[in-house]
Amino acid sequence: MFNDEFSDARGFGWAEVQPPHDWRTLMANKSKEISRLNSVYVNLLKNAGVSYYEGKGSLIDRNTVQVTKADGSVEQLRAKNILIATGSHATRLPIEGAEHCIMSDEALALENLPGRSVLIVGSGYIAVEFAGIFKGLGADVHLLFRSDRPLRGFDEECRGQVTENLGKRGIHLHPGNLPTKVVKHADEHYTVTYRAGADGPEQTVDVGLVMMATGRKPRTKGLNLESVGVSLDHSGAVKVNEVSATDVPGIWAIGDVTDRINLTPVALMEGMAFAKTCFGGQPTKPDYQNVASAVFCQPPLASVGLTEEQAVTELSGPIDVYVSKFKPMKYTISGRDERTLMKLIVHHESDRVVGAHLVGPDAAEIMQGLAIALKCAATKAQFDATVGIHPSAAEEFVTMRTRTRQVQGVGNAKL
Repeated sequence: MFNDEFSDARGFGWAEVQPPHDWRTLMANKSKEISRLNSVYVNLLKNAGVSYYEGKGSLIDRNTVQVTKADGSVEQLRAKNILIATGSHATRLPIEGAEHCIMSDEALALENLPGRSVLIVGSGYIAVEFAGIFKGLGADVHLLFRSDRPLRGFDEECRGQVTENLGKRGIHLHPGNLPTKVVKHADEHYTVTYRAGADGPEQTVDVGLVMMATGRKPRTKGLNLESVGVSLDHSGAVKVNEVSATDVPGIWAIGDVTDRINLTPVALMEGMAFAKTCFGGQPTKPDYQNVASAVFCQPPLASVGLTEEQAVTELSGPIDVYVSKFKPMKYTISGRDERTLMKLIVHHESDRVVGAHLVGPDAAEIMQGLAIALKCAATKAQFDATVGIHPSAAEEFVTMRTRTRQVQGVGNAKL
């Protein structure tokens, strides 16, 4: 966020400055860029000879899709193969007043930034990222979530570091709580009632905006999938086999609508595998091993491979854990009270690096390179033999020589 740069610049001798922010300018430029990107993708399709139809689609049978266009006209398309790639949609908690809450889809389409305060319900990628965005733009931010800390599923040590960073940046954390009611007042502010568990005392907070970031569901409603024999799971996701085929021959599905790993690059990988399988004569399974991901909080979290907890559960034998926690050189001068956390998980017997994790500046950029190393089954000895780039934070990953701790794997997997 630019406000961080303005603040940090003082330690480098620049005069203190906090220029005003124009939300409408940001929204206008954002919309312009989205429009440009949409045009680029449409042109890519058309230039590749793809027939492009805009409207609401639903299946009539295993080879027929009906498209209802904006003007109400209907057209039927027939094909030997049909690919479902409709993604997912944000969901609201079923509480009183939920209709007063915005969703992540609306958060970057607001006419005005709520200068007062924002309460975000949730603790996943979207909740944590928007908490940082709204805080960085000057709002007083509350983050309310059911678990003890944000980002369930990530390495526990990294979750702890992110939690610490959120607090130091002035975000009000309300762990172990769930909202029970949202009341909208005439002067465009809201009272949120929440409690810890079913029996905890009720508490309230008044804010200028309430946002729910409480998960997403596959977008399958209205597609008429089950009537043609396509099976859905309990969440509405399309059931597919290892090559993304449904149980109806000729109907396939990829991306968030299948609820596997819900990341855009994963959907692209699944699409490439589908193309090879269906049209290239090369049956190809999507490879979900060592998929890197990042949470763009401030500073960001990025990881690839196993968390320490997953390694203990899945692998057998001793597991070496290397941890480095330090203040980046920039912050030693700027005075920002924030530390970087780097972590490697190594299977002792094979010396394979099975996990890498980073909470700190440029985490995603660094982790993309490490993902290649893990994909190539790099060992700790190979990390150690790599010459670092100095001065950089990334060099810490190739200079962690001293093991922090060793834990015992209780799983059955051997590398």
